[in-house]
Amino acid sequence: MIVRMREQEDPMQALNRGYWTTAVLAGLGFVAGTYWLLNPSAAPNAWWHFALCGLIGIATSIAFVYITQYYTEYRYRPVKSIAAASVTGPATNIIAGFAVALECTALPTFTIGAAIIASYKLGASSGLEHAGLFGTAVATMGMLGTAAYILAMDTFGPITDNAGGIVEMSRQPEEIRRRTDRLDAVGNTTKALTKGYAIGSAALAAFLLFSAYLDEVALLGHPLAAVDIAKPEVFVGGLLGAMLVMWFSALAIGAVTKAAVNVITEVRRQFAADPGILQGTSKPDYGRAVDIVTVGALKEMVAPGLLAVGMPVAVGLVFKAFGVGAEAVAALLMVGTIGGILIATMLNNGGGAWDSAEKFIEAGEYGGKGSPAHKAGVVGDTVGDPFKDTAGPSLHVLIKLLSTVTLVLAPLFV
Repeated sequence: MIVRMREQEDPMQALNRGYWTTAVLAGLGFVAGTYWLLNPSAAPNAWWHFALCGLIGIATSIAFVYITQYYTEYRYRPVKSIAAASVTGPATNIIAGFAVALECTALPTFTIGAAIIASYKLGASSGLEHAGLFGTAVATMGMLGTAAYILAMDTFGPITDNAGGIVEMSRQPEEIRRRTDRLDAVGNTTKALTKGYAIGSAALAAFLLFSAYLDEVALLGHPLAAVDIAKPEVFVGGLLGAMLVMWFSALAIGAVTKAAVNVITEVRRQFAADPGILQGTSKPDYGRAVDIVTVGALKEMVAPGLLAVGMPVAVGLVFKAFGVGAEAVAALLMVGTIGGILIATMLNNGGGAWDSAEKFIEAGEYGGKGSPAHKAGVVGDTVGDPFKDTAGPSLHVLIKLLSTVTLVLAPLFV
């Protein structure tokens, strides 16, 4: 009986139970660590302020996990709405999916905002001078306290995906395929939530790095009490930061398009040159297709990389001539970080929702595999893949890279 109950348990529940265990252990560790290390005689109550900051970070990570599950699990309203829209064709699938992608930025934004403000206020009220930023840093570490388990959940996705492919190719019984399909669907959700978690932690870290940039500029003799966007040059710097996120995303998604077109062209060429491939009497040249994808990926990522590094340098040097180089770069960093967090969240969760909608239909809803709804779902998943697998994760890197580049090269802008 016990074995049967365990076999029937939804795998997402088991993963969530493990995550809660990790979060509780991390919380206990933060309370003990702050009591031990952050308990000075000058401020005897400081330790529990920072302990609460760590708990806020852990609570933020839990919130991100469940928010992402809500938007990418096919048990909930967002994914079901995309699947229902697939009945009327690919166009309505894309419209519904994009609406969900835009919607899913709201709750993470509220969560990040509450975490930053609460941890800053707790640090500032600890009794130690200028400890507000340190409180936010402790919250960031709290969010990273569950990183090991999050990484395990991330690897769960590719493993179950490959297992499902092996089961399908080996023509296993339908019962086995149903189990691996459900595991694959859960793996899709875990991949999405790890990306959401990465964006959330990047947002907290970016706030600290932005403050570090202002401190570095002040040490160089150009203190900035605030970034004044009423100055036209500074406003343009912020505008360029928002544009940078869009342009970077376009290059990443465009790289997928070019690689896909080249692979499809090569596959069609091989089919035309050797009809035996379709008949199963000869093998295709797999190496050629793999070579196209590998070389194309390396070449197409050069432009986004140069853009991420070159844009803050160019803005800083150009507006330095107007006497506001450091401030314009601060605006670019601030607006670019905010825009990057929102766009990355939209791309990650939107792509995951499209993928889960397809799997929901494949599970038997709206006609199941081969139905018109399933074909529309495949189109949506094809659109969502470069969102969640290319542009979204790349923006996480862009956020960190912008902060690092501006901080390291701050002397050039003053």
